[in-house]
This record gives sequence, C-alpha cells and structure tokens, in this order.
Amino acid sequence: MTDTKPTRQINTPEAIQLRSGLDIPQLLLPDPARVFAERALRLRQQAAGHAMRDYLMLMAVVCEAQHQRLRHYPAVPLPTAAQIGTASAEGTPLLACEHWPRAPAWRDELRALLALVLDQLPADSPALAGVQTVAALPDDTLEQQASRLLAGITLGLDLAAAPLVAAGLQLYFTHLVAATRAASGEVFTMAENATRCPCCTSPATASITRLGGAQEGQRYLYCALCSSQWHMNRVQCTHCLATQGIHYQSLQPIDQDQPSATKPAVEAETCDACRHYLKVVHLQSDVHGEPVADDLATVTLDLLVSDAGFERHGVNLLLLFGDADAALEAEAGAS
Repeated sequence: MTDTKPTRQINTPEAIQLRSGLDIPQLLLPDPARVFAERALRLRQQAAGHAMRDYLMLMAVVCEAQHQRLRHYPAVPLPTAAQIGTASAEGTPLLACEHWPRAPAWRDELRALLALVLDQLPADSPALAGVQTVAALPDDTLEQQASRLLAGITLGLDLAAAPLVAAGLQLYFTHLVAATRAASGEVFTMAENATRCPCCTSPATASITRLGGAQEGQRYLYCALCSSQWHMNRVQCTHCLATQGIHYQSLQPIDQDQPSATKPAVEAETCDACRHYLKVVHLQSDVHGEPVADDLATVTLDLLVSDAGFERHGVNLLLLFGDADAALEAEAGAS
C-alpha cells in the first residue's frame, strides 16, 4: 500500500493578482486566547537543537506568562467616543503607542508576569538575576524605559531589561486592542500602504503569507507590539513601497523555478532602492510558522543580509530591536 499526500494548488503571483478583487480583510486583530500561547509553543519547537536554545526557551517561558496574565487582565481606560471619532476622521491610529497614556496597571501586570517567569526558572538559571532586577525597578524607571522602547530610542535604554519590559508592553497593548474592539466594535481604520501598525503605530516584526479562504497567498505585516496584522501587496518593499528591485535571501539555497511551498519558510525580502529588508514567513512552507518566534530563531539570516549592506526595517521586541549581535550576546549570557 502506497501512501499518497493530498495536493494543493500553489498560488502564483498571477493567481494572487486575479484574487485581488475578492473581499480580502485588510486588518486582522489579535486573538487573546491564542496569540501568546501559539508563540510560546513555536519558540519551544524552534529551541530544539538550536544554538540559541536557552534564550529561545527563556522567551517561551515569558510568552507563557503573557498568555496567563492576558486571560485575567484588569480593566484599563479604553478610547472614548470622542477619541475614536477623531482618529477615524483624521485616519490616524487610535492607540498610537508613543502618545497613548499608559495605565499604571501595565506595570503591575509586568511584575505579575515576571513573578510567573521566576516561578518557572530553576534556582541556578543565569537569567534569574536579570528577571529579579527588572521586577524590582521603580515605577519611574519602568516608565522611562517603556517610553524609550516605544519610541525606538536606544540611548539610555537598558538592553538587558528591554525584552522583559517589552513583554509587559506587548501584554498591555494586545489587551487594549482586543478590549477596544469588544467594547466599541470595528473602530480601527486602515490606511492605504501602511508601513506601520494601523492600531498602535509600531513597526512590524515580519510579514506573513497566509493560508485559507480569501487570505490564501496574501501577505500581512505583523505588529511587533499588539500582534495585529495588516494587508500589504506582495513583492513590495515594506519600508519605501518600491515594487522594483525586490529580492529574497534565505539560509537555504532557493530555486526560483520551484513553487513557493518548496521554498524556505523564512526569507528576507530586500529592497535595492532603500537598502532595507524585512523577513517574510511563508505558511505555505510551514503551517506552524509564527512571525515573532521564527524571526527570533533566524538571527543568522539577519547577519547574512546585514553583511550584504541591508538595514532591518522591522523590530522584534524580544530580539532587542532586531540587533542580531545583541541577541547573540544575550544568548551567551543566558547559557
């Protein structure tokens, strides 16, 4: 008896263009019940046999704690009707992260999250002291670090603490987006060719080509902060929007004549015009792909394209602003 595998039609660029007239959702908001749990699971999968195993496992524990805290997040101030109306009229992101007044609860939830992480770390873990240090930071210091993180300012930023502070901010803004939709409906507006999140203005961590229904083969950018996803045409620079001079690099040889399902699950999409790049995660190649986890697990690809003269457009808040060298140093310290 011979095993047979079901075949599935692969979407060519021409087929995707023909589908452009379909009612494709432009904005996909995070599912609180799944977002951090799926990220944690993927991190654990990627950690197996990985050179950065200890760091990936630490981030998996952090994501599991995020999942637990998000289930019971306390009530925080949500956008008012006036704020919603202004954002809609002006076409601006409703929860612009640099300007949104953060509720004090985000600091309490960060400390509760870190307490869960400490409970899961062994007594001899090299990460233990670092987590304890962040948990003990005074409110003013946390707010200062958070403001620098959200503004993308590295001057004065504690790089060792940044991923943990970022975990608390991710938790807060993911809750904000989900709670706002639950309270007020579909109030987030989608700007055409948005290069930043239309919900919170954060940059993307990566983009993802999706599977299923009208989204089949479509490319969405994945927010580093609130995990919202927004549509952008494929083969287009996510930084300058150029459509010419777009190329792809990966850690494996790419046969351009092969269908996309046989190509690497993670590629770097580079732009000759602006010399920027952003990774793209192909669910056609790996249905378990998760942008934040897969981006973190492919630091070597960042080194490859950086050596070729390209600058990273996106940011991974668990990867210290996409700084591959910093991530490798963090791994060395955790091992």
